[in-house]
Amino acid sequence: MKLLARQFADVLRAIIETIDRFGLKARHLHKHRAAVEAFYKQVLHHSYETQVALGYQRRLEKTKDRLFTFLDFDGVPWNNNNAEHAIKAFVHLRRVIGGTSTFKGLREYLTLLSISETCRNKGCRFLDFLLSQESDIDQFMARRRRASTPKAT
Repeated sequence: MKLLARQFADVLRAIIETIDRFGLKARHLHKHRAAVEAFYKQVLHHSYETQVALGYQRRLEKTKDRLFTFLDFDGVPWNNNNAEHAIKAFVHLRRVIGGTSTFKGLREYLTLLSISETCRNKGCRFLDFLLSQESDIDQFMARRRRASTPKAT
């Protein structure tokens, strides 16, 4: 199990260092594909002794085509922290309303939640965006940047 964990950590550590340096850019992350393939070759052909290690080996084999997908696309996070964070707000709503909601109410809440989370991730205030009556957050942000930039005289 220690060998498996160390091998995985080595691959992931190098990837995270690249992300810290260059961001989530596929052109920089794609270079790690060879290391990922070597990792899988080692893991899937190794004979592990413990049930825990064998379980992880099966899981890695099962998720082989999806686990490192983020290496091939710009802006895809390497972890699921964003998804977990978004779900927290939904769980909070479910607790507040006691677990019952209509489909229409839920759809409207999720729409607002999506807009709110996008605003938060882009660094703008949700209420300011709603009050602006804009329909595009990027255009709203660009308009605000232009308005706050002092004009040269």
